[in-house]
Amino acid sequence: MLVSTSMWGSRRPMCVLLSLLLLLAACSSEDGDAPSAGGIRFAAPGSLSQPSGQGGFRLGAASAATQIEDQNTSTDWYVFTQPLADGGLGKGSAFVGEASRGWTKLLDDVALLERLELDAYRFSIEWARVEPQRDQIDEAALARYGEFIDALVARGIRPNLTIHHFSNPVWVDDPRDAGCANGPSDSNLCGFGHPQGGPLVIEEIAEHARLLAERFGDRVDDWGTVNEPVNYLLASQGIGVFPHGKATLLTQLLEAFMPAVRDYVAAHAAMYHAIKQADTVDADGDGVAASVGFTLSAAEWVAARNNAPSEDPADIAAKERLEYVFHFLFLQSALDGTFDADLDGAAEEQHPEWAGSVDWLGVQYYFRGGVTAQPGAIPVVALTPCFTGVDLGACVPPLDPTYCVSEMAYEHWPPGLYNVLRAFSDRYPSLPLVVTEGGIATEVGERRAENIVRALEQIARARSDGVDVRGYYHWSLYDNFEWAEGFGPRFGLYRVDYATYERTPTLGTDVLGEIARTRALGSELRARYGGEGPMTPADPSAPLPTMCN
Repeated sequence: MLVSTSMWGSRRPMCVLLSLLLLLAACSSEDGDAPSAGGIRFAAPGSLSQPSGQGGFRLGAASAATQIEDQNTSTDWYVFTQPLADGGLGKGSAFVGEASRGWTKLLDDVALLERLELDAYRFSIEWARVEPQRDQIDEAALARYGEFIDALVARGIRPNLTIHHFSNPVWVDDPRDAGCANGPSDSNLCGFGHPQGGPLVIEEIAEHARLLAERFGDRVDDWGTVNEPVNYLLASQGIGVFPHGKATLLTQLLEAFMPAVRDYVAAHAAMYHAIKQADTVDADGDGVAASVGFTLSAAEWVAARNNAPSEDPADIAAKERLEYVFHFLFLQSALDGTFDADLDGAAEEQHPEWAGSVDWLGVQYYFRGGVTAQPGAIPVVALTPCFTGVDLGACVPPLDPTYCVSEMAYEHWPPGLYNVLRAFSDRYPSLPLVVTEGGIATEVGERRAENIVRALEQIARARSDGVDVRGYYHWSLYDNFEWAEGFGPRFGLYRVDYATYERTPTLGTDVLGEIARTRALGSELRARYGGEGPMTPADPSAPLPTMCN
């Protein structure tokens, strides 16, 4: 999911991260009924490959391998978060360790999806588990993933497989040697953006994608290459709070960071072509063997100043620059094979091998945030509501304080999902959209139910206005390791007891299950949990500090 202001143990790093971006950019009844109506019916599950308006609608859940799987000792996150005393780097809020024991319980967890009667599941396969050392494939791991996919298909649950979701094998870019002192080798290729190692990583990840397509293409037609690329690269190579822990000086950001972005676009395109070549089996009978896309983190950015929305041209320009980087930079490269290396809004480079390498786009929405270009200071971004005791001049007060997600210190504003979907549709009308993540960190069941119902209302509103949205995947199936936030935030439809690893249904399970079973969002659920009114107050005993005062 998308990183938050409270990510990495304080509110300051995200402000710094987004400030870097701004300075960088400155330098250079029936399905589709309006939400105000009674019940909403959802079309039958369809294909991502069908023409616009013919794709149907899927209801699913999502997860990521590193966040749920135990016994994952070959991944960079294991080394990055492992305590110093045990040979790791001791970074982040918690050691990933056993995560949610999703590898041990891999086949058992299929029953959680079956109970929900969902028709789709978005998940990732751990590259580090399949290839723990360079060019050494673990056939037993591949076979186990194959059993899992078989179990999904046998129950009518369509797999949507993500190849790269925020993690690598240690040999791709060893976080213990973030500076790559000895240059690329089989034990450390030095990662995306390295002049010599980057091309090797692109080659290796394309080989990995080809392998997965060869092994699973007879059962998988929906593929995602990368997850939230700008978010991932900023966290891992902009300020170094994700592996591989590379922090870039503000004055060197264009020079040091943009090569990693370029390599990541090239990696996406290489994976796209590898999958298209290797997956030759049309598993669902829609006439297309593989539909390949990727996901973007998408917020509703709002120009703001002095704790209120702003019409100042400088603030509006800052908002547009940030939106460009997060929403359109990577996507435009994949669509037309160009690259804007200096972030001035115009492409300077031509890469025809990238062009047309996206069949669908995953949109992942969690929050609304304020953006300012306050004169006399580095441009600052603050997520709503205002930080407690800190006036950054960029806070958009929530319409009601109960919209604040205290566990993540941001404001979840439901209509923002409609606005984001509409913006992508207006700009790219022929590109199918899928809400590949949407959820809320909370211990309050009513809040999760409200999040689900209101997200589906906004999606129905968008579909009724002609936006080609083909599915909703709730984040997440069960509680997991929330990256640098550790195990505090709980996004799961099922709650995980980290002492026993038992999965327990929540109110969200009941609500989404009812919607999936009936293919409808009934008027009773909408009256109870829907609309745009205040959310149920957060639990004051939540494990993370409340920052929503």
